[in-house]
Amino acid sequence: MTEFKMFEGCTIGNRIPFIEAASRKVFDKVGIETSQAPFSCCPDPTGMKSFDNEAWLAIGARNLCLAEAEGKDIISLCNGCANTLRGVQHQLKHDSLKKNRINKELAKIGKEFKGSIDVKHFVDVLKDNLDKVKASVTKPLSGLKVAVHPGCHYMRPGEWMESDDVMRPKNLKEIVAATGATVVNYEEEVLCCGSAVTNAYEEHGMANLKIKMDSIAKVGADVLVVNCPACFQQFDTRQRDLSKKYEKDYEIPVLYITELLALAMGTSADEIGLKFHRTRMKKEL
Repeated sequence: MTEFKMFEGCTIGNRIPFIEAASRKVFDKVGIETSQAPFSCCPDPTGMKSFDNEAWLAIGARNLCLAEAEGKDIISLCNGCANTLRGVQHQLKHDSLKKNRINKELAKIGKEFKGSIDVKHFVDVLKDNLDKVKASVTKPLSGLKVAVHPGCHYMRPGEWMESDDVMRPKNLKEIVAATGATVVNYEEEVLCCGSAVTNAYEEHGMANLKIKMDSIAKVGADVLVVNCPACFQQFDTRQRDLSKKYEKDYEIPVLYITELLALAMGTSADEIGLKFHRTRMKKEL
């Protein structure tokens, strides 16, 4: 089995470390080997990129150089981090002038971007190992109705993400189905959760979230499964705010896909810290 350099990202490591714990347990069960590297922030694919694309490229390229030095591909637990690192790689591979400018900056710290490794989103790695995922399920989640939210940065832009069909994503659904759970489709599946918008224009971000939550509730989902830390926080922590704002109860539990897999593989809720979620599970899995 190929060993990957693990890129946890800032949000998971600092704010929701229980997601990393669940992911590591699942990787161990499936046989996905990882090791650490002194990575910095990716940096994020919206804010910094918009203000200073050159700095965004330089910091991202420095992270890529760390993996290149060991000749190992990166596995990212975060949509945003995967999007940034793949985006930086794409820009530098397709623009020699940018690559030369960034390498001049990197030379100051003794590094050079070559573009010799790949960046994998963890969902894609799990999909590639779906047979092993299925074989590791010891507690099928039959009867559980699951809605999924792949998130914007997992699929867009398709120019460099290349992970799934932008308008009809299926990878996350296939992994959920491997647990024995029932995937339920809903109308607003590819709509943004509103996380980035909420930070700048709360009213519009919350309106986006309401559209999502109403659509998910309409199909009777027991759980919403995500694969992005920003999306997780938006859905898990903002449901209380949504309930107050619109005087309607929103109480749909949110699980990271690796948390759902860990439960299906026999790990207890306590072992992966489900008690730290804001929106609690209504029934024991």
